[in-house]
Amino acid sequence: MTKSIKSAIVIGATGLVGRELLKQLNRIESCEKITAVVRREDSSLKSLEKVQQFILDDFLLLNDEDVNGYSHAFSCLGTTLKKAGSKQKFHDIDYEINVHFADLFESTHTHYLLISAMGANTNSNFFYNRVKGELEKHIQSLDLQCVSILRPSLLLGDRPEQRSLEDLTQKLYQKLSHLVPNSFKYKPVTAKQVAHTMVEAAQTQTEKFEIYDNLRIQNSK
Repeated sequence: MTKSIKSAIVIGATGLVGRELLKQLNRIESCEKITAVVRREDSSLKSLEKVQQFILDDFLLLNDEDVNGYSHAFSCLGTTLKKAGSKQKFHDIDYEINVHFADLFESTHTHYLLISAMGANTNSNFFYNRVKGELEKHIQSLDLQCVSILRPSLLLGDRPEQRSLEDLTQKLYQKLSHLVPNSFKYKPVTAKQVAHTMVEAAQTQTEKFEIYDNLRIQNSK
């Protein structure tokens, strides 16, 4: 069964997956309204006729009125420890902002979709994965109508900012990709595949809560 995405609000809209998601949502005929929450105006988004930019310096200032009435809410927001500059700042972005955004949709009719990480686990020895696990745990505790959580591996694509280690890994993978079988669960995925999986989940998910692992994302065209 296909459900209509009538209206969508997106945070992390100017990131690798966020930009691709906006392009795909913009092509959906039934989607009448798309709001990209951004910290500053992005001229590249003006070419997407359905997308309107909601400029807000601090995403923690988002309130119930700002998000009221959307059929779907997408969180593509995430950073790295290096870019954030400290564990606390990373936690402020990847956990606190995402938690605040999700909290706004409790007891509403909005389908909430989140990009997490393949290694998300509250008991992980790695701080990054532990924060992602804690975020997922909080999301599951909320009274949300429908939840989709995506757990991609390494994301491939041209990022608006440089991430040295990930850029190096991408170049190495591109040279060796023909040796990696499609069944390999850690195989990197593209931003297009992740965005497509989000759109697909938004249109077809019937369960109240569902996790989309990396293998499932790989199969998304």
